[in-house]
Parts: sequence; structure tokens; C-alpha cells
Amino acid sequence: MKNYVCMIVLAVIASAAANAGDIKIDCSKDSVNITWTIPAEFIPHATRFFLGSCIPSDFAILQSGEAELYFKHKYMDCNSRRRPKGKRVIYQNELTYRPKTRNHPADFTYPFECYSHRDQNKWIPKFNRPGVGVAEGHGNLIFHLALLNEDLSAISKSNEVPLGSMMPIWAAVEQKSHQPMLLLIDECVAAATPELQPAGQYYPLVGNQGCLLASTWGNSKFLPRYHSSAMVLNLQTFKLAFTDELPQVYINCKLVAWDPEALSEERKACNYVKETGSWELLDDPSQSHLCSCCDSSCKYRHKRGADKSRGIAQNVVLGPLRFVNPSDEVGPRSTTRSDLK
Repeated sequence: MKNYVCMIVLAVIASAAANAGDIKIDCSKDSVNITWTIPAEFIPHATRFFLGSCIPSDFAILQSGEAELYFKHKYMDCNSRRRPKGKRVIYQNELTYRPKTRNHPADFTYPFECYSHRDQNKWIPKFNRPGVGVAEGHGNLIFHLALLNEDLSAISKSNEVPLGSMMPIWAAVEQKSHQPMLLLIDECVAAATPELQPAGQYYPLVGNQGCLLASTWGNSKFLPRYHSSAMVLNLQTFKLAFTDELPQVYINCKLVAWDPEALSEERKACNYVKETGSWELLDDPSQSHLCSCCDSSCKYRHKRGADKSRGIAQNVVLGPLRFVNPSDEVGPRSTTRSDLK
């Protein structure tokens, strides 16, 4: 049985491109093959047809006078959006016809989705390994926090990280027999101690219920998920004022296992995109409006019993870590525990 399928979710054809031709889409495990048949009058503009950010791989003139455009690309080569959902991975993209420059809207838009089962052979970090922060929550859920190596292939064998480099932090929830949950990093701070002290100095990394604050001043980013129950925070290290006296660093995080169908301003994972000056929702960019409060305050609106039925939160600590080779790297403003609201 094939482990992938393609679904056309929407086709919007502007009047200027009402005869833009037939489209056949074949979704494979990690790539998509598309044949787009276009009328003869569109042949001079063949390079204005796109799959995401990609132009056709090849084309052929048919005896009928029409032409076939061929797109053969890996999903992620053309800016496809990758969204895990349970045991499946959804790749979203669109075909467009853009006779004008890209600052003009497309005359033709054809969104589609490809579904693929998650590769069971893809590396997933093993639980209960040395150097992994572990905390057990309610409902037979076990939360994990670990430092990965540079290529994300395994748990790091060292707790030393060069200043200015990227530090991939893996967070996951071991669900056992629990219903499938979406792992979210609700908040994270870097501190000198495993427990936050009332007057202690710390550096906010993730706050405002899932906003990656570190992405506003560095190259930090929530990476695309490989599974809904885990995520990787790729954090750019920076010099911490307290490391002059206390060289160790602890990453204190609040992790949340949440209903994957109940994303909201209070439960989300948001990256700041410097190119657009806006926030983007990791799991579904089309719902990035949920991140609009990241620049202000994403106030928590408590509903009796809602959190208990939809999710579980747990604090987990990673460390001690050492940021080596001090430099004059610019980082965020430090604050004290008493500043927390």
C-alpha cells in the first residue's frame, strides 16, 4: 500500500486565466511530480508558471499545439509548508501563473496538499539517555528536554557550546497510551541555577505563551517538526552576564502537551520572520494571526476545566551547559525573576 496521497484542496482561476490547462499531480514519499498542460497561447509565457518558488523542470510541445510543463521537485525545495498531524505529514503548496512581476497577485492559483506517513525509520531521539532533562506529568505523560549535536542526528555527547553557534534543543513528550498530543514550548529562560530564584538573573527565550522571543534579536528558530509530539528549538547562543562568575547555564522551560486541534493565542509556537517583520505560526502559517499578540501580551483566559481536558503542562530543566569562548556577542536584555508577572 502506498504511504502517500495527494488532495486538491482548492482551485481559484481568475478570468484572465480561465483556460490555463489541465493539471495532474503525483505525490510520492518526499517529492511531487506535476504535469501541467497549457494551451498554445500560454507557451511564450511558460516560465511564468510556478510550483511554489520553482519554475518548470522541463517542458514539451504536443502535436495538438499545447505544451506540457513538468515539475519534479522535493517538497522542501519549493517552499512547501510541512505540517505534522498524528502519524502523517502534510505538505502544502500551490501552483501559480504569474504573467506579471511577483509583487502583483497571481492570475491563477491552484493550492494542493500531499499526505505522507511519517518515516518510521527516521531518527527519533531515544528516551532516558544521559544528559536529558526529564519530568513526569499527569496522565502517564513524560516530558523530555535535551541538547542535540550539530546535525540533529543524536543527543550531544558534550555540554559545551561555542558562543554565537546554534544550539539545537529537543523537547518531546512520551505519550504511552495517551491520546495523540501536540508538544508546545510555552516559555523558556536561561538562568544560572536549575531553579529560578526570586531575585536571580535570567534571560527570556520563549515567552508570551509560545512566542520565540530569541528570534527577534538573533537567528534562533523553531525548526519544522518531524512529529507532533516533539519540536526542536534551534537557539543561537550569546554571552550571559552571570557566566563571568557562574559558568554554568540552565535552560528552564515550561512544556505543554496540547490538543492539536485547539491552537489559540494562548497555545501556539511562533517564529519571528525578520524579512517580513511579522510572526509566523510554526504548525500552520495560514493561521499566523494567532501570533499577532506576540508583540504585546497574549493574555491567558482561563476556562474552568479547559486546560485539564485539552492539555497538560510541566516544567523541565536542561543543564548544566557551558557557553565557551566568550566574545562580545550582543544578546537580549537580562532581567530578574521579580520582573515576571
